[in-house]
Amino acid sequence: MHDSPGGRPIRRVPARPLDGRTAVVTGAARGVGQALARSLSDAGMRVALLGRERATLLETAASLAGPSICVVCDVTDRSALAHAARRVETEFGPAAVVVANAGIAVSGPFDRTAAELWQRVIDVNLIGSANTARAFLPQLTAARGYFLQIASTAAFGSAPMMSAYCASKAGAESFALALRGEVEPDGVQVGIAYLHWTGTDMLTGIDDHPVLEALRRNQPRPARRVHTAAQVAEWLTRGITHRAPHIYAPPWLRWCQPLRPLFPALVARATRRELRSRPSEDMSSPVEVLGAGGRADWNSYRASRPAPPPDR
Repeated sequence: MHDSPGGRPIRRVPARPLDGRTAVVTGAARGVGQALARSLSDAGMRVALLGRERATLLETAASLAGPSICVVCDVTDRSALAHAARRVETEFGPAAVVVANAGIAVSGPFDRTAAELWQRVIDVNLIGSANTARAFLPQLTAARGYFLQIASTAAFGSAPMMSAYCASKAGAESFALALRGEVEPDGVQVGIAYLHWTGTDMLTGIDDHPVLEALRRNQPRPARRVHTAAQVAEWLTRGITHRAPHIYAPPWLRWCQPLRPLFPALVARATRRELRSRPSEDMSSPVEVLGAGGRADWNSYRASRPAPPPDR
């Protein structure tokens, strides 16, 4: 710390404030989680990668610059997360940064989406985030650390055909805001990251869906741009370094916050126009789990469920 020209002390920020500390990233096998694990490792952190796909986790870990561990873990399983937390603390010490990134999405009409599949999206994206916070909060308290909830602009204005995803991301945002007030006195800070169009496998084929394609087409040109996972990870790492309460990817999204009350009406208007202008058969696209990661989670979940009793 030194004095400014006006005599006021200025706090120096270390050149590499994350160096040597421990980070946990859920959903680290693919997409933003994978890119963020690499970015945090490049910043000098020891990284624990949590996810459902062992082979992909190991491949990601092998590409990191620094020490890492992989834990195959379902964020809806509290026992598995407790085991992961114990392993992280034993091998790397208490986590200073925890990123609740794991998420899946389903596109399709609500009334044709199986109730179990709809609930699975809520369980992974919302309940999984709360489970992650619960498992690692003692470590974050000991380290006076930082918990980052990955949210989405889906929390700004809900899109038809994406009801489970939008509901889960709005819920995750609300959970993080409530948690922030509870843990701040203990020195733990909570950030929320708002991601827009990001080039992950979850987004692949999104323009083939009439309503979702229309939503993107009706946005201003800068808002239609798809950003790479690596670029988003860079923005996230910058926010984590500064323990930011909000991280926007891309950064211009921060100027949309005051306009949020307008978004539901704008989205409804665009989708209503699109729904009325197309034949009903064009809108009857099948219910689909988006992305390889989402399909891996859903397939693993179904395989773990008991088989239904045989018909008599």
